[in-house]
Amino acid sequence: MPGLARRRLRLERVPDLATPLVTWYRSNARDLPWRRPGFGAWGTLVSEFMLQQTPVNRVIPHLDAWLERWPTPNDLAAATPADAVRQWANLGYPRRALWLHRAAVEIRDLHDGVVPRDVDALLALTGIGDYTARAVAVFAYGDRHSVVDTNTRRVLARAVDGRSQPGPPSRRDLEAMAAILPDERATAAVVNAAAMELGATVCVARNPRCGVCPLSDRCAWRAAGYPDTGDERRRQARYEGSDRQARGAVLKTLRDAGTHAVALAHVVPDWPDARQRDRAIDSLIADGLAEAVEGMLRLPS
Repeated sequence: MPGLARRRLRLERVPDLATPLVTWYRSNARDLPWRRPGFGAWGTLVSEFMLQQTPVNRVIPHLDAWLERWPTPNDLAAATPADAVRQWANLGYPRRALWLHRAAVEIRDLHDGVVPRDVDALLALTGIGDYTARAVAVFAYGDRHSVVDTNTRRVLARAVDGRSQPGPPSRRDLEAMAAILPDERATAAVVNAAAMELGATVCVARNPRCGVCPLSDRCAWRAAGYPDTGDERRRQARYEGSDRQARGAVLKTLRDAGTHAVALAHVVPDWPDARQRDRAIDSLIADGLAEAVEGMLRLPS
């Protein structure tokens, strides 16, 4: 049987996961700001930028402060890139702050200050990929699309494919999620959110809480006896002593300097590896996160 036919047959045999997911979610979903009525498309977009590779508990205070300072895309677009990087503080992966600022400028200039609803229009904005575009369309506007993050992929890998961990991200993930979505848009949005929530709180990567899982009676992995099918997830490099840590130290110096530039010789001069510090500075300049002018370093203007 050809590969495409096998995949379609597998998707047709997916058990009903939507019903137990919706029931479980309505009683167990965490109270998070972006899930509250009236949160809005801009807030949803900002939250999705911040939540990339960052835990929820770290994001919430930064999200609140960001939206208080810049409640609309136009407000952020009127600020400088340096303002965005300073406000991003220690959230990590600070290029996201630059991308979010550029996206705000594009929303102002191309969409009259309104976050677009169309997935293709969202994908055309700086820093937005498949997941974020669909998350905004579904959770802010109520459209019916597959929304697949790492947690969702793990739930599908176990419940549908009988695997202990998901394989590398693939466009097929969207097909797998689409196979369990109900037709009704509002319910489909709940199923998307529920699958992510289940993966984040119950069907976790290590020591999953199968005893309280709403899918335990129809989970292919459980039915197979919880086999270890391998783990193809990329391992993040150690932070301590890494170039990422050096970049973070340089950026902190620039943020703490406010609107002032810092002499290159005074940028973390006591860093234990001078070559690593210089490499961090060069990479920040290349990424547009810093500017060097006449022996001085500053956040981007």
